[in-house]
Amino acid sequence: MGKYETLAKEIVKNVGGKENVSSLVHCITRLRFKLKDESKAKDDVLKNMDGVVTVMKSGGQYQVVIGNHVPDVFAEVMPLLGLAEEAGQEEDPEKGSLFNRAIDTISGIFQPILGIMAACGMVKGLNALFVALGLYSDACGGYLILNAIGDGLFNFLPLFLGYTAAKKFRLKPMLGLVIGAIMCYPTIQNSALSAGGNALYTLFGGTMFASKVYTDFFGIPLIGMDYTGTVIPVIFVVYFASKCEKFFNKFIPDLVKFFFVPMLTLLVAIPAGLLVIGPLATFGSTIIAEAVMTVRNFSPMLAGAIVGLTWQILVIFGLHWGFIPVYINNIMTNGFDNVMMPFFACTFATSAVVLGVFFKTKNKQIKEMAIPNFISGIFGVTEPAIYGILLPLKKPFIISCIVGGIGGGFYGAFNFRKFMMGGMGIFEFPAMIEPDGSMGNLIVAVVGVIISMVLGFAATMIFYKEKQPAVVQGTEDQDKDQLEPEVTGQEKIMKQLEIASPIKGRILKLESVKDAAFASGVLGKGAAVLPEEGKVYAPASGVVSALFPTLHALGIETDDGVQILIHIGLDTVQLNGEGFEAMIKQGDRIEKGQLLITFDKEFIESKGYCVETPVLVSNSDDFLDVVETREEYADAGDLLLNVLK
Repeated sequence: MGKYETLAKEIVKNVGGKENVSSLVHCITRLRFKLKDESKAKDDVLKNMDGVVTVMKSGGQYQVVIGNHVPDVFAEVMPLLGLAEEAGQEEDPEKGSLFNRAIDTISGIFQPILGIMAACGMVKGLNALFVALGLYSDACGGYLILNAIGDGLFNFLPLFLGYTAAKKFRLKPMLGLVIGAIMCYPTIQNSALSAGGNALYTLFGGTMFASKVYTDFFGIPLIGMDYTGTVIPVIFVVYFASKCEKFFNKFIPDLVKFFFVPMLTLLVAIPAGLLVIGPLATFGSTIIAEAVMTVRNFSPMLAGAIVGLTWQILVIFGLHWGFIPVYINNIMTNGFDNVMMPFFACTFATSAVVLGVFFKTKNKQIKEMAIPNFISGIFGVTEPAIYGILLPLKKPFIISCIVGGIGGGFYGAFNFRKFMMGGMGIFEFPAMIEPDGSMGNLIVAVVGVIISMVLGFAATMIFYKEKQPAVVQGTEDQDKDQLEPEVTGQEKIMKQLEIASPIKGRILKLESVKDAAFASGVLGKGAAVLPEEGKVYAPASGVVSALFPTLHALGIETDDGVQILIHIGLDTVQLNGEGFEAMIKQGDRIEKGQLLITFDKEFIESKGYCVETPVLVSNSDDFLDVVETREEYADAGDLLLNVLK
């Protein structure tokens, strides 16, 4: 049995089983599932599972955050799913919002090569460092070979992106690889074309898009571009090729599809790519670069502060993937990136805040987590610290963002740059040595790290105060031994948050519900109601945080932060909304006692479904306890649960 086999089985089970998984990839800390139905995944079960940090939903992906050992868990999960390496081709890239599709596409294309990209960049950076230190010269054979290791992937980046983009767009991967190779073909690069003689003429003269034409394609001008090391053009050409292949597959007879479809795909996609798509994609990159630099030129310090302040928030939702192409494009076209690099400050601010929490906390579990998360952050992986410590404690997360913004502002003001891709955390330093070997930029990097770590640690020691355990003051009509936890610290008066019964009917103990997930309490503490009528009322004032399309379940977040799940009947999702009618929609503000949903109780029972309705506090762990009423019957609006805060 593998080390993570049990964890892998539980993860697959609680994302809805292998039949609910369309594809799976992983990044540095997360398993990124594409699920057919996200409502089948048990978020709370996964979040509370040993070995899982948290669960996030972003960019059309269901992300299970594992930590640094995610590749080992991924290796155990994949055989359980029965997915081939090319399983990602089964995804439908047309589903979801445009924003979600964009983030999902970018992450799917770049994730497979990030590890090797970091490795190659680290070799190149160390090679530059050793030359700067005088250990050997840049004219020796050792330097030449190490530089080849460092440059190989980046010089032929379109080959790798052609392959991964083809998998993402459901094109045959080898066809994508060929497209990448063609775009790196030496004689079609602008540098080779321009070396052959004078230009025939210039297109778009007087604009930022001015392009000299040295040759044509049967009379159509070929705008010369250097595609080696580029990012955007090959992705668009592969996308266009995927549409061509799909089109030709419909009409080419099966007998000759094997070679005719790829041949026709290349004959259409490559001329279109080199004549139109490639130049337009390059012009688009130029526009983006100009826009970014306009903002940066307005105030480099402000631009850096914004990046440093917001980077952690982007990481939480996986949205930082959207900026990876900007970062790579800057380095490949300008020779450096100074737009995204201010994020470097928040990496070390996070580590310092975690170290501060280690010294301030008396919680044994947090202390045990803090040092590994500090070390992980120093090496550039901050997700375990964010999800495991900073976010749950809230104030340390805010401190890390503010300090990251200060460090980012410093980097922006001093034009901090990175000259080559690769490395993470402290291993990025060699990539910050300037091409001429001077150390000014590296000194800026080190000073920024010191500022971020000193401020992060000091601010945590000053402003973070650990909450003391509370003592409960019960009411006269409730047994204090049921409500009071052990008194271990400074006394406080505890609040009791009342949750009313949303339905008229007989009250059932949660453990008696005929559904193991509800009865076990893993989805939250609470009670259940056996309805006498088909009306659901608001049990408290708040916001409708979730409303399932089938209307059989809804989530409410009360004004006091209690997250309530009302699940009308068991397995009633299979009715696909038949028999239900909603008076509200997700995001609506509701008041206690307001009618939310009506349901046809007799119809549901006639279809063979149980109408027992669990009412759960899904964030029970955020409170001292959830105590159900002792009454056996309730009208809608009567007390059902007491949440002790």
